[in-house]
Amino acid sequence: MSESSASTASATRLNVFKTYKLYVGGKFPRSESGRVYEVSDSKGKWLANAPLSSRKDARDAVVAARKAFGGWSGATAYNRGQVLYRVAEMLEGRREQFVREVGEAEGLSKSKAAAVVDAAIDRWVWYAGWTDKIAQIVGGANPVAGPYFNLSTPEPTGVVTVLAPQDSSFLGLVSVIAPVIATGNTAVVIASEKAPLPALSLGEVLATSDLPGGVVNILSGKASEMGPHLAAHQDVNAIDLAGADEVLARELEIAAADNLKRVLRPAAADWSAAPGTHRMTAFLETKTVWHPTGSLGASGSAY
Repeated sequence: MSESSASTASATRLNVFKTYKLYVGGKFPRSESGRVYEVSDSKGKWLANAPLSSRKDARDAVVAARKAFGGWSGATAYNRGQVLYRVAEMLEGRREQFVREVGEAEGLSKSKAAAVVDAAIDRWVWYAGWTDKIAQIVGGANPVAGPYFNLSTPEPTGVVTVLAPQDSSFLGLVSVIAPVIATGNTAVVIASEKAPLPALSLGEVLATSDLPGGVVNILSGKASEMGPHLAAHQDVNAIDLAGADEVLARELEIAAADNLKRVLRPAAADWSAAPGTHRMTAFLETKTVWHPTGSLGASGSAY
């Protein structure tokens, strides 16, 4: 082919637009309703059609999260750390894609978007390092009056619904997902409604890492539509309201009270700041075990 012919072919080539899908149970379904909605950049330019998830999609995500909970919570903390670090490796390999998507989603220059993506990757690594250390912070041996060992250890709460931040499409998203799964919980995530594309692309990274299917499930659409259903769902154990406004947060808190869900209320957050451990401890339960020491009294007799 001559140079002029190649140039003509290149000029007339159609772009291959990406089809974004949900991430549920390790697979990529379209919304069962068939609905989509338009996603635009900060200047109003159309970027893609994102799935508009239904309540049925939310129920399917809870089923997948519950199915995955036993294996994920039963894995060693060290193994969970390895998996989280593998996610960071995969993100590093697709860094340029996420720089573009975050820049378009949040109206950032390429350099600023790159800084956000780098911070998100670093945050995965940070939480990966905490998986086998958090028990030392919130657990331990308790002094009791009696011949007993009294040991407290943290255990994951279960299935956690996460409303991702609306304005931080990637760093905020990572900051609310990573602590939930680092501690052995599984997650049903409602992505930012106006900027869901980085979250849906994150699903592709999770699928190609070592994370078992169902540990993280990502839905796009309206939090006001899916949120009340998930907050009232009897098989959801906790909910993080990071991305809910004041009115929706109040509604979801009331719905969550029906089965005594743990609720992490929304608060102003600087997602670029050091995260601390509070998002990990928010979704941990404490199990305390008593065991006789073998001593029957001050005389030192034993059995």
